[in-house]
Amino acid sequence: MSEVERIGPQALPALQEQVEAILAEARRQGASACEVAVSAGQGLSTTVRQGEVETVEFNRDQGFGITLYVGQSKGSASTSATGIEAIRETVAAALAIARHASEDECAGLADAALMARELPELDLYHPWSITPEQAVEQALACEAAAFAADTRIKNADGTSLNTHQGCRVYGNSHGFIGGYAST
Repeated sequence: MSEVERIGPQALPALQEQVEAILAEARRQGASACEVAVSAGQGLSTTVRQGEVETVEFNRDQGFGITLYVGQSKGSASTSATGIEAIRETVAAALAIARHASEDECAGLADAALMARELPELDLYHPWSITPEQAVEQALACEAAAFAADTRIKNADGTSLNTHQGCRVYGNSHGFIGGYAST
């Protein structure tokens, strides 16, 4: 499987399972309500300046953030770690914060009746399988076109080409889980 295929729509079921595991752990540890978002993404960024390559950067990230409630007290925590131990520790950290926070009568999840039931297909995922070398070539061509467009253009702050693809899944203790892949 290529790198492009790893962070696409096919990753959504695994992220949904992770959301379910985090929600279950929050209930097990005593949260009265919670919401969690997990994400995974990757990207490529190239910058050229004056016909020279300035940067080629890759990024890849993953993680989750949880907000949970003990009554009307709220706690949040996040991590880039994965696995059951990371889930336990992050939920425990959010609970510790909630247990030390003041109650807020406005804190909590929206009413379950207000939660979305159907998610439209937004067609947000269109991966671009471009190599770093191709990205540099494209950025150099764009910079050259700008200089060729008008002889008064003598300098540029740099020309960048960036790509990104990712997946995000959100779930809460009202039973909602939904996600999407995007580029």
